[in-house]
Amino acid sequence: MPWKDLLSTFVPLFVAVDAVGILPLFMTLTEGMDKADKQRTVKQSLITALLVAVAFIFLGKSVFRLMGITVYDFMVAGGFLLFIIATLDLASGQKYARRIDTLGVVPLGVPLIVGPAVLTTSLMMVSVYGLGLTVLSLVLNIILAGAILLTSDFWARLLGRPGSQAVSKVASLILASIAVMMIRKGLSQIILDFQAANPNN
Repeated sequence: MPWKDLLSTFVPLFVAVDAVGILPLFMTLTEGMDKADKQRTVKQSLITALLVAVAFIFLGKSVFRLMGITVYDFMVAGGFLLFIIATLDLASGQKYARRIDTLGVVPLGVPLIVGPAVLTTSLMMVSVYGLGLTVLSLVLNIILAGAILLTSDFWARLLGRPGSQAVSKVASLILASIAVMMIRKGLSQIILDFQAANPNN
């Protein structure tokens, strides 16, 4: 196996997953959870992320085309979901994370760990480097993301309660900004695609 090719697939997916950037969001969403629940949530999110990503590589294009869904539709839907979660924390102080039975699935597994960036990057990597290397890099990145998320207790202790609360609010604001960016990019591309398909309108 060419290590250069593995690195070439691993690095773009590492940037797309952005596990370090997800960490403060994870700390916000799991605030107040005990260690066992956090570990269970991380496990759930990794399984969800892996299943969605691999399924998308094999079936995504065909299924999306069959249903008339594009990656940009996915971006808009995911953006709205993240914005609602961020707004709940910022405006009312409610924690979406109280639903610990599904937190690992949505929004952690999808669309935070595996979102539109990971899905589109995976498809590009498959076309350039092949299926095997892409799936291997994807699995390694998802496992690495889980390892990083499991360090959240260490960072919470290091920051202390005031620091953790400050990070929580900043992370929620960042999450809202990511949501707006996803919606903006998704809508922009949908409009461009519509204009290209209807040049006379």
